[in-house]
Amino acid sequence: MKTLRHIGSLAFVLGLFVAVFAGIPWYVIVADDPVLPWWLRIAVFCLLGGILVVLLTVAVEQRKDKTSGGRPLPTESDRTVLLLNSAALPGREITEVLGLVQGHTVFAIWLGKDLSAIIRLILGGELTEYTEMMGRAREAATDRMITQAAEMGADAIINVRYMTTSVVGSAAELLVYGTAVKLSE
Repeated sequence: MKTLRHIGSLAFVLGLFVAVFAGIPWYVIVADDPVLPWWLRIAVFCLLGGILVVLLTVAVEQRKDKTSGGRPLPTESDRTVLLLNSAALPGREITEVLGLVQGHTVFAIWLGKDLSAIIRLILGGELTEYTEMMGRAREAATDRMITQAAEMGADAIINVRYMTTSVVGSAAELLVYGTAVKLSE
């Protein structure tokens, strides 16, 4: 699916560049001849076909994720690794530092939610679409960090920190990191 999506993206970009950088100058120069040359027709088909392929592959992937349910995120009671944003845990001593652990994700919302958030931005109020997106991103990144720490045999992750940046448009990158440690009994 990923390869097909990349092919669709490539077709779209090639079609777009040929249509814009060759098709528009051609039309300006030869405006009296309404027949489109074969190379411009192919460029337009690549442009539209590439968009269609990308949209279909993303829709199929999202449908698979929804039907499979993905791997469920652990609930607070399921977690065997403690999370702390401090360097010490009262009543317990750190016996071994295992190293840095991190979780990372990049999330975006679909265009419909993005448009409704823009309307809400104009009218005022909480941008719930982005709040939900960042909540899901935080859960996914935290789960990945906890999984990495559990694989190392950690009892806790100390000095947990979250960082976020805007990647492009309404896509946000979220990184969570901390130090995996073993604790005394």
